[in-house]
Amino acid sequence: MARRGNHEVNPTAGSLLGFLTYGTMTGWDLDGLVELSIGNFWNVTRSQIYRELRDLAGRGLVEVGDPGPRDRTPYTITDAGREAFGGWIASDPGADLTRSRLLLTVFFGDKLPPGRLTEILDDARRAHATRLKVYEGLLPHVETSSAYQAATLKFGIAYQRAMLDWIDGVASAL
Repeated sequence: MARRGNHEVNPTAGSLLGFLTYGTMTGWDLDGLVELSIGNFWNVTRSQIYRELRDLAGRGLVEVGDPGPRDRTPYTITDAGREAFGGWIASDPGADLTRSRLLLTVFFGDKLPPGRLTEILDDARRAHATRLKVYEGLLPHVETSSAYQAATLKFGIAYQRAMLDWIDGVASAL
């Protein structure tokens, strides 16, 4: 976790502060943005969003506005929140951690009934191919709005292609 201005910020809180640098948002708004963007590579649940927002408010990193329609509460980043976000985003991100249920399944694939791993790999291939098409369709739009977000999306495209190649290799080897 990054420390700046005596505020520790974990990656989930840091990402929420990052979104709030664009303007005031509700938890509902943030959940939608996470789903459409970083949710493709960073797992954040709705309950985590609301828990982090309460914590950020309690630490003075965001201000809580008056609830609006459907009891949706707006959050605005404070100067202390901007400082904490700046420290977090500028810090070394550390080593990546790969978590893949598919890799666990293949690792223990010899414990599956005959043919089941092939079914799982076929399903995974379809899912990765679908996501690849979505990412490739988004790229022209994202490239016109943000080189940084386009770079992230290009990683997603390369990852999906690599997964498809890997799945094909595993399927043929087994």
